[in-house]
Amino acid sequence: MRKYAPYILIVGLLLCLYVTLELRPVRWDLTDDKRYSLSEASKTMLASLDHTAEVTLMLGGDLNAGFRRLKKATEETIDEMSVYGDIRVNDGKSATALLNNGLMDSLGLRPIVIHEREQNGKTAQTTVYPYALITYQGRRAVVTLLKNTRGLSGEENLNASIEQLEFAFMEALHLLLQTETPRVAIIEGHGEPDEAHTYDLMSALSRYYQVDRGQIDERPINSHILDGYQAVIIADPQTAFSDAERFIIDQYIMRGGTVLWAINGVQLSEAVLQSDGFTPVLPLDLGLTEMLFRYGIRVNPALVQDIQCLPIPVNVSADPQQPNLQPMPWTYAPLLLTSQGSPITRNMGQVMSTFVSPIDAVGGEDGIDKRILLATSTASRVTATPGEVDLNDINPEPADFKYQYVPVAVSLEGSFQSFYAHRMVPEGVETDEPVRKTSVKTRQVVIGSGSVLLNETQKGQALPMGYDRYSGVQFSNRDFIANAVLWLTDSEGLISLREKTVALRLLNDRRAHDKRAQVQTVSVVLPIAILALIGGIVFVIRKRKYERI
Repeated sequence: MRKYAPYILIVGLLLCLYVTLELRPVRWDLTDDKRYSLSEASKTMLASLDHTAEVTLMLGGDLNAGFRRLKKATEETIDEMSVYGDIRVNDGKSATALLNNGLMDSLGLRPIVIHEREQNGKTAQTTVYPYALITYQGRRAVVTLLKNTRGLSGEENLNASIEQLEFAFMEALHLLLQTETPRVAIIEGHGEPDEAHTYDLMSALSRYYQVDRGQIDERPINSHILDGYQAVIIADPQTAFSDAERFIIDQYIMRGGTVLWAINGVQLSEAVLQSDGFTPVLPLDLGLTEMLFRYGIRVNPALVQDIQCLPIPVNVSADPQQPNLQPMPWTYAPLLLTSQGSPITRNMGQVMSTFVSPIDAVGGEDGIDKRILLATSTASRVTATPGEVDLNDINPEPADFKYQYVPVAVSLEGSFQSFYAHRMVPEGVETDEPVRKTSVKTRQVVIGSGSVLLNETQKGQALPMGYDRYSGVQFSNRDFIANAVLWLTDSEGLISLREKTVALRLLNDRRAHDKRAQVQTVSVVLPIAILALIGGIVFVIRKRKYERI
C-alpha cells in the first residue's frame, strides 16, 4: 500500500484543486493587451445587479470575416460579464423574433448593407444589424456594436469597435441602473444661441441627463444655485459675465462642480460677412480671461486657420445671370484632429468647427492634469486681432501655414485655485459660508469655439451637430460633446473604459496573395517531411539497438 501512497496523494490533490476551482473559478488573462479582462468599475457595476439582465445579440446571419471577428469578441465580452453579474444571453430565436416584430425599426435602428466581391468576381450583398439589446426590469437599452469613424479603414473601424465593447455595454447598463436622472445646466443671459441652434446638444445629452436652461443673475443671487447640477455648460456667450455670476461659477467649481466652457476669444459678425464679403475681427471680452487663467488655461483673442478645412460654395461665374457654385476651401472652418490620449476623444473622427480661437496652458507645475482634446492639422496659422475676415481669402498659400497641432480644446483635472481667494464677495450674492479658496478634485473642459456644440437649421428643422449640409458629411461633434460631459460627470470611472486598447494585427494582403502557393506548399509538405524525418530517426535508432542484441 505504501508504494501507491504518492499516487493516491497526487490524485487527492488534483481532486481538491478541481473542487476548489469549480466552487471558486480563477481566470487568467495572458494576452498582452488584456482583451479578455474587465475593469474594476465594470465588475462593481455587474455585481450590483439585483435582477437578471437579458442580452439579445442581433449580429447574426452570413457574416464576413471582419464581422465574425466582431461577433466573437462581443460574445466573449458578454461571457466575461456573466462571470461577475447576473447576465443571461437569449438565443438566436429571440433576435429573429425581434426583427420580425419590427422592434428594430421602432427603435430607429437601421441595418447596414455590406457589399463584397467574391473570388469569382460576383458581388454579394449582406444585411447586418450591428446591435445588442439589454433588458433589465422591463427597461431596454441598445448597444451599438459597430463604430463607423470617418477616415478609418474597415479593419480599423472594426478594431475600434472591439476596443469599445466593454464601454458600450457598461454605458447601457449604467443607464438601466439609474434610479434618478442627473441634471446639467446650460447657462443663458449672455447672448447665447437660441434653442433652435442648441437643439441637438440638448437631444444628445437628454439620453443621460435632465437638461435645464436658465440665467443665474436674478437678484438676489444664491451662491448655491448651481449645486444641484452635475455639470454646467457655457455655450458660446457673446456678452460679459457679471462679477456675481463669476463668483457663483467659481464657488460651484470649488465645491466640486464641473464646467464645459465653449467660448470664443474673438467677436465678428457672420451676417456682415455674408452681406459685405468681409467683417472686422476684434477681441471678445467675456470677463472670464483672468478667471480661466487662474484655473490654468487661456483662450487667446485670435483665430486659427487650417489647410485641412471645410469647403464653402463660391460663385466662380463671371456672369451674374448664370451662377456657377464651386466648393472652395474655407480655412476659417478647420477640421479638428482628435487626441488618442484621452478617453473623451479616443477612436473619434474629425470635429467640424468655424472661427476657432487657440488655447494655451498656463500655470506651469500647478498640479492640474491638462490634456489636449482637439488640435489643428500640420498646416495651420494663427491670425491675431484686431483684423478682418474676407470671403475672398479662399486661395491659401501653403507656405503661410507654418504651425502644427495648435490646441483648441483642453481637459483639466485636479484641484483648482479660486479666482476669489483674495477678493470680496460681490454685492448682491447671498452666501452662508466663507469663500472656498481651493477646490476638491474636479474637472473642466475648455473649447476655443462655441461652433463645436451648435447645430445649423434648414427649413426650420435642426440639423445634427457636426453635419455639413454642403458636403453631406457627418463629423464627430455629437460624440465629442457627449463624451466630454460624460467625462465631467463620471464618478464611477466608466469613461476610462474608452482607453482600452486591442492591438490590430493585420495580414499583408499583397504578400499573402503573391506567396499563396509557396505558403500552401510549405504548410502541406513541411509537416509530412518532419514526420518522415522523425520516423526515419526512430527507425535507425531501433535498428541499431536490436542489431547489437
